Amino acid sequence: MKTNYELRYASHPDDAKSYGTERLRKDFLINKIFTADEVNMVYSMYDRLIVGGAMPVKEKLTLETIDPLKADYFTSRREIGIFNVGEGKGMITVGNETFELDKKEALYIGSGDRNIIFSSKDSSKPAKFYFNSATAHTSYPCKKVTKADAICMELGTMETANHRFINKMLVNEVVQTCQIQMGMTELAPGSIWNTMPAHTHSRRMEAYFYFEVPEGQTVCHFMGEPEETRHIFLQNDMAVLSPEWSIHSAAGTYNYTFIWGMGGENLDYGDQDFYPIPFLK
Repeated sequence: MKTNYELRYASHPDDAKSYGTERLRKDFLINKIFTADEVNMVYSMYDRLIVGGAMPVKEKLTLETIDPLKADYFTSRREIGIFNVGEGKGMITVGNETFELDKKEALYIGSGDRNIIFSSKDSSKPAKFYFNSATAHTSYPCKKVTKADAICMELGTMETANHRFINKMLVNEVVQTCQIQMGMTELAPGSIWNTMPAHTHSRRMEAYFYFEVPEGQTVCHFMGEPEETRHIFLQNDMAVLSPEWSIHSAAGTYNYTFIWGMGGENLDYGDQDFYPIPFLK
């Protein structure tokens, strides 16, 4: 197996206004989440969130510590939220416990010194584990969460092309965490817009992971300050870092699913600063 990581530094919003396409993609887009029998991750200076993926095919993959953590174990001072977004079932072994995750099921792992190992039940249909990790001040129990356990909301309409189902899965109403809050939003057929009206939340940063984007289709992620927005086009299984000063919204050429993950000082899902649609520029 192989572990790959890179560092991403934080940007001031005034500086980001001058970024061209290449610089925006370099600083905010994560286009390599899954590689067979590898663990890939980005260590972001936005609230020190780590965004990554593990795709075990022929091997079991250990979540190894990386040099920036200066720790013997990845979870020594960190918690993790994980979703299986692959077609096949997978297993995550956390110390002496093993959790089986089907597609679109999630697992919270609290901090603690122990090995974490990813594996797939069937190598012909491998699991794909997408994860976010944030620093943790205490250790909470690990917990598997399915869509049946989630807080589900149906929002939007076909007329505004944003009929969607929000599944709040790794949130404080469902599982106790230090920072991590994660969920999954599924757009209905014929709908392409998410997260409108756009908003920011200065107490937290966020990462958006887009999947179930059909081949040949694309999603346009909108970011930046609400009165001076920017955009990034992306394809299936890609993610975007969203600073606390940035909106985070998207429209696709086809309906899609995305996972949102947050880290910061506030666990209140509703703590958002909304901007009316005509306000955006």
